[in-house]
Amino acid sequence: MTTYIALLRGVNVGGKNRVVMATLKERFEQHGFTNVSTFLNSGNVLFSSEETNSLQLTEDCEKLIESEFGLKIIVTIVSAKMLLEALEQMPEWWNTDKESKHNVIFVIPPTTTEEVIESVGEAKAEYEKVAYHERVIFWSAPIKTFSRSRWSKIVGTKMYSRITIRNANTVNKLAELVQKNN
Repeated sequence: MTTYIALLRGVNVGGKNRVVMATLKERFEQHGFTNVSTFLNSGNVLFSSEETNSLQLTEDCEKLIESEFGLKIIVTIVSAKMLLEALEQMPEWWNTDKESKHNVIFVIPPTTTEEVIESVGEAKAEYEKVAYHERVIFWSAPIKTFSRSRWSKIVGTKMYSRITIRNANTVNKLAELVQKNN
């Protein structure tokens, strides 16, 4: 059994794409996934599966959500191993300054991290820091000058639909939860 996290993109945001996490948990269990739990209302589902093909898991989860909730939601699957390895490689500056926002940008396959970085452009060193490990991009920017950072404008790019973003607190809690399951 492998532990995974299904990151649902754009659920329960501003009253749109409403997904009840308790119902989602039940549907994952009915689908045959085990050790299912959700974290927050923003679409983070932890589960175990014997399936090792993440593209198949993505397709299964997207179909499950569409059939249950009538929503076409983009899902990215992150293995517990991948998340923990990325956090082991995180830059020393990430999530250290309390006066900055610290996010993780998860790149949704088949898009590559390099494509996202090329599309958004080089980080503005005076306003932000960016580093990555595989499909995980670490990004920090001071709150005072956040709006001047290049990566804060990713929302307006063509790549925005090919990523999903979680803040440092969420990512660290997900890591803690998957460590308990392993």
